[in-house]
Amino acid sequence: MSEDIGAGRRAVVVTVSTRAAAGVYADRSGPVIVERLRGWGFHVGSPVVVPDGDEFGMALREVLASEPDLVLTTGGTGLTPTDVTPEQTAPLVDRLVPGVAEAIRAAGVAKGVPTAMLSRGLVGLAGRTLVANLPGSRGGVTDALDVLEPVLGHALDQIPGSDHPSDDTGDDSSGYPSSDSSGR
Repeated sequence: MSEDIGAGRRAVVVTVSTRAAAGVYADRSGPVIVERLRGWGFHVGSPVVVPDGDEFGMALREVLASEPDLVLTTGGTGLTPTDVTPEQTAPLVDRLVPGVAEAIRAAGVAKGVPTAMLSRGLVGLAGRTLVANLPGSRGGVTDALDVLEPVLGHALDQIPGSDHPSDDTGDDSSGYPSSDSSGR
């Protein structure tokens, strides 16, 4: 079922790392995201690797101008002075989706990584594009993708205005009961 999440959809991965952009070391987390997205059926190229700060903000604006369905960033969500991925992302999103960011942090903590709560990544909508700031580590990225997998298809279906699928029982796929004809 996961291989259908991205069918007919385009995603872009942006790695935010001054050292990786300068060639000090190879991007380690971006390729993890690309591999998983391709496994889910997304059309996705190689990660765009940019330095922290304003250069990331400019790159994100360019990426969003191409109107992909999904943008996943990795890196720049910590507490160092150069970790400003959320600050560069926030002005570009129209609506936040805080539950997803909270679930990503909670999943890391639940796996015994207390520092996961220090990640400041946000998730939101920029037009019809879902944008998520993921941690910079491979482990953090893997945990975040595990959180996204069961909800990403539904989220992307909802963005253009698709309705919740339902069956004859009155329950929709969200797990919440649908209101019946009496409006309850």
